[in-house]
Amino acid sequence: MHEASYVGSSRDLLRHSLATIAYRGGKAIRNASSDFSSFDSGEGVRPPDKILAHIGDLMEWALSMAMGKPTWHNSKPLEWNEEVNRFFATLKKFDDYLASSQPLQASPERLLQGPIADVLTHVGQIAMLRRMAGEPLKGESYYDADIVTGRVGTDQAKPKQEF
Repeated sequence: MHEASYVGSSRDLLRHSLATIAYRGGKAIRNASSDFSSFDSGEGVRPPDKILAHIGDLMEWALSMAMGKPTWHNSKPLEWNEEVNRFFATLKKFDDYLASSQPLQASPERLLQGPIADVLTHVGQIAMLRRMAGEPLKGESYYDADIVTGRVGTDQAKPKQEF
């Protein structure tokens, strides 16, 4: 099927956005050194562990809005591996809700423009911090990446072609 002829729901697009976050975010945090979580790039820049904790907070907030019970928390960062697990767990919870027949209590457009877009920004920050910390990620064509709606865990496909 050509993308031009594809017609899906807003929920489908939100779910694919979460799969994109899992793929790109997973790449940004995968195989980071033990020192990376607290990497200090300078005054006023959050370290990676605080950014990843904020991403978890954003996903929990998005889910709470989708359920009609908006709640915000500022979480203290967990140990890096626990925070990585939380990253994937919060994506899964939100994806499970979107895959269900439960009604959305927030508009898909607002969920995309708010917390989901914010998470994509923060994933980019983590990728940039990896480069600054001397642990650069290889680039790839994300357009050609094997990103599948519903695949929001650590089981991401390998890149087709990195450069």
